[in-house]
Amino acid sequence: MHEHEVIALLKSRAPAHPSVQVGIGDDGAVTTLPRDDQDPADARLVTVTDSLVEGTHFPADYSPECIAHRSLATNLSDLAAMGAQPLWFTLSLSLPAAESTWLEQFADGLFALANQVGVTLVGGDTVRGPLAVTITALGRPAGKHPVLRSGAETGDLIFVTGELGAAGYVWQAHAELVTPAKEDAPDAHDSLRRAFDFPQPRIKAGTALAPLASAMIDISDGLQPDLSRMLAASGRGAECQLADLPCAHALVRHVGLERARELALTGGDDYELCFTLPPERRDQLKVTAADWCHNLTCIGAVTDGDQLRWVDATDPSPQAETFSHFGSSAT
Repeated sequence: MHEHEVIALLKSRAPAHPSVQVGIGDDGAVTTLPRDDQDPADARLVTVTDSLVEGTHFPADYSPECIAHRSLATNLSDLAAMGAQPLWFTLSLSLPAAESTWLEQFADGLFALANQVGVTLVGGDTVRGPLAVTITALGRPAGKHPVLRSGAETGDLIFVTGELGAAGYVWQAHAELVTPAKEDAPDAHDSLRRAFDFPQPRIKAGTALAPLASAMIDISDGLQPDLSRMLAASGRGAECQLADLPCAHALVRHVGLERARELALTGGDDYELCFTLPPERRDQLKVTAADWCHNLTCIGAVTDGDQLRWVDATDPSPQAETFSHFGSSAT
């Protein structure tokens, strides 16, 4: 079964519950806590969970600091995509052996990011088994409502934060780039490695966009499949410009523009945000973006229909979606 089929099966079996506002199928679930007569304020939580497994999401003998950072960052990125401020997280850790040096280094990477973001570990579990990390993170919507994938409307502009493609290249070429990057390393390979080893969840961007964006998703599997998911949830299509893809500059220099575009579309592991915005809010976006974003790109607009089409400047006729990321080798 493909990943989306597994999710669909579980979704079909999950019973409805009055406390669940948004369940399986978005970047996170939105639930409500029982109201207290002493404090009747709305108390919604956004809950996300993700697992990273050795060999599937990171190479064997990978740095424990990087494993920890990536495990937490992937969850924080999902919270960012919902426009939620992180509060707590739990950790379930499967280990072949409880080796103290490895665990100290893992803790260094985990709490460096947790302290940076201001999120707190509140529990979890440890078991003996193949190396795998599962984190569940909880946060509170920064705006009146969480930002869902399903809110895009025809005419909305489509934006992407940051640069894309470098992390996907590193995962595909990890045999070439075997040494984890240092966060302050200067050379081109280390620049590419940092994109995979230390992804930066866009919490400030997500919370700032909460009152502005009509729909949002984090880019974990590649822009093509993730934007397609957001459009499908919204019942819309889109027309986007290939020339406006924000490919990582170091990646373009390393592999060329054509390969960089392919990696930006399908490589995955970028953990940037893709969001839609009503055109009349563009001036508001410019004002707020100065506080949280170093790179923000408009790549297209939402359309009627159900096709995601890319326009190439060398061939201006729109092309329907041709990429397929799902399959047995998908990460």
